[in-house]
Amino acid sequence: MGQPFDLSGRVAVVTGASGTIGGAIARGLAAAGCTVGALARRRDRLESVVSELGASAFALEADVLDREALHSARDELFARCGRLDVLVNCAGGNVAAATTGERSFFELPPEALEEVVRLNLHGTLLPCQVLGEAMGDGGSIVNISSLSADRPLTRTVGYGAAKAGVENFTRWLAVELAPAGIRVNAIAPGFFVADQNRSLLLRDDGAPTERGERILAATPARRFGDPDELAGAAVYLASSASSFVTGTVLTVDGGFSAFAI
Repeated sequence: MGQPFDLSGRVAVVTGASGTIGGAIARGLAAAGCTVGALARRRDRLESVVSELGASAFALEADVLDREALHSARDELFARCGRLDVLVNCAGGNVAAATTGERSFFELPPEALEEVVRLNLHGTLLPCQVLGEAMGDGGSIVNISSLSADRPLTRTVGYGAAKAGVENFTRWLAVELAPAGIRVNAIAPGFFVADQNRSLLLRDDGAPTERGERILAATPARRFGDPDELAGAAVYLASSASSFVTGTVLTVDGGFSAFAI
């Protein structure tokens, strides 16, 4: 059973690779044998990720919202590797000003809502346009969605709407690219502790916050996910083990979305 998951000889680009989830998925792909182009905006953080991944990884400095920068990254990728087999779109995240809590929905700044939609939806769509165009038969695109795309969560109105767009786009693109032999799927993570949400889920002493306690109470696994637990899902969707899987959203959430009181 190990052979279908082997990615030896394949080339992947992971956007948002300097983040917690992007870094974990990049590590998983590299461990499966993939050559990994780690793409993000900040060269210093990228170099740290690449040094951890080893000789089979390299840095691609680009903003996922900058089409010209993405074209430059694609040129660099092909000059180095000559091909692209896997694209994982991990760049994204929430924008504090686009969440309710301190202010009501009616007070949310339009520019904050636009920013979170651009970061998550456009930041997935543009790499698919620029990098996905360079893929051939057998290619795999994996987008990162969220539970909030299908099950609205409190406060995160802009983020949830953007991720809902990512899932709709994933299904649309799967149909569009199927004749070219390119598969397109998404992963919907549950609650994973990352740099961005650590203070929302955990106190300084490591105990869950009030919000964290509510989440754990609604998660049958009774714990938060570890980012490395997303790597297996990404490897599966990138590999020939999922050769007849396209247009789907794979949920990795410890049972959160299956639970109801």
